[in-house]
Amino acid sequence: MSAAFGARLQESVREHGPILAGIDPHGPLLDSWGLSDDAAGVREFSRRALEAVAGEVAAIKPQSAFFERHGSAGVAALEELLAAARERGVLTILDVKRGDIGSTMGAYADAYLRPGSSLEADAVTLSPYLGYGSLAPALEHVHQAGKGVFVLALTSNPEGHEVQHARGGAGLSVAAAMAEHVRAENSAAPAGTWGSAGLVVGATVGPAVRELGIDLAATRAPLLVPGFGAQGAGPEDLAEVFGAASSQVLVSLSRGLLSAGGEVDALRSRARALRAAYTAAQGAAGAA
Repeated sequence: MSAAFGARLQESVREHGPILAGIDPHGPLLDSWGLSDDAAGVREFSRRALEAVAGEVAAIKPQSAFFERHGSAGVAALEELLAAARERGVLTILDVKRGDIGSTMGAYADAYLRPGSSLEADAVTLSPYLGYGSLAPALEHVHQAGKGVFVLALTSNPEGHEVQHARGGAGLSVAAAMAEHVRAENSAAPAGTWGSAGLVVGATVGPAVRELGIDLAATRAPLLVPGFGAQGAGPEDLAEVFGAASSQVLVSLSRGLLSAGGEVDALRSRARALRAAYTAAQGAAGAA
């Protein structure tokens, strides 16, 4: 079995900094790069993006929907990107946000986490809102194949609080319950290492982590954090939102990185600048 995903990711962050490069080939971005909004454009977009960020970021995070919208040819482009990243030793977190029950969830897990699958990634994002236990088929791949998962907890969209802040009979919010499940999942990880079950927590959630009584540091989870860059959060928000868990933050950037344009050198320079800025912010947050 491969080494645990959490340990591999933590080592990648040490070597390459905390940035996750979101590979999101949506129409306006393709146009700004001078590429066609079709599978051929998506394929070229992905090739250039990977070339630019390999060795400069902790992992790439392709958003599956932007590939799927081009049908089978778009999915083929995603398969090519995942394979190319694997060949280059770049970790991949496939943003699919799947969540279902029974054999259907097992099929999703088989598609994205089974070694040898054409869509194999190192980790995936998951929606737990059919109950955390429904994620069991994906968690089997965590235990048996060294894969990772990122469970939605406090997302960056303003509507998320309707579900995530709701409290059950014991007074625990849904988001806090998900964090507790992940903490238990990661409890067997060696001391000083991240577990392979992560959480998705938006940088734009303000004081919600504190107000809901969530101890993110105790989860030992890598934190996939959208909301930086185009959504408004910046390096200065790390300490305010994440406190003692700032060192666990993976800064997810798509438009904030890819808006540098379609030239590989310009993208690489942007990636290096962002890496330096957020690495310094994490250091400052840790010292505070």
